[in-house]
Amino acid sequence: MRAEILGQERRRRWTDQQKVQIVGSIGVNGATLADVARRHEVTRQQIYTWRHDLKKRGLLLAAAEPVFLSVGMPTVRGAELAYNVSPGATSTIELRLAQNRTLRFDSDIEAVTLTQLIRLVEAA
Repeated sequence: MRAEILGQERRRRWTDQQKVQIVGSIGVNGATLADVARRHEVTRQQIYTWRHDLKKRGLLLAAAEPVFLSVGMPTVRGAELAYNVSPGATSTIELRLAQNRTLRFDSDIEAVTLTQLIRLVEAA
């Protein structure tokens, strides 16, 4: 049995800039890797390969470590205040992570423990 493939070869060339843009669009507005691959008509494995190659060549930054920022909370004064928070009391903090994940923790959590929790949730 003999088979012929008709038509033009569909091999495309992507510039480094296009690859960075495609890899960088993962996670934007909730876009998954599969969504991005379909949109650009490439395989998921191709995007993984591009990401690995771009990181290796220094064209794409590796995943950033968690950064902790100081947050100033305004002081509310007046009779409208429904609750009092005494000094030294803990409160619950809600942190929104990638892929619509939420992490809730007490304000007195240690930075090392919080970093480990973030890494575990992001890896899941």
